Amino acid sequence: MIRSLFSTRTIAVVAALAVTFLAADMANAQEAGATGRSLIDLTPAFGVGLVVIGAAMGIGKLASAAYESMSRQPEVAGSISTAMIIAAALIEGFTFFALYICMTKA
Repeated sequence: MIRSLFSTRTIAVVAALAVTFLAADMANAQEAGATGRSLIDLTPAFGVGLVVIGAAMGIGKLASAAYESMSRQPEVAGSISTAMIIAAALIEGFTFFALYICMTKA
């Protein structure tokens, strides 16, 4: 039950509903003449959230596959761990670049 609660599909549906409700709330605030933040002002925050979620999922899947392959073939564990560390560093480098791009758009 808990595992299905945190599936990719569930997260995508919750994110789509949040964006829909937020956009509807912003539209109502603009029609009423209230000075609210527009949806464009919140785009960097959504970008940061998506980048962090994507990076976490990528590194988690990478580590899971690496540990599974190390348990199947312990004799190549050194080369697998080296490749895993390099791949994780590349994912984190891209994550920091994407976070920088999201924050400079603010």
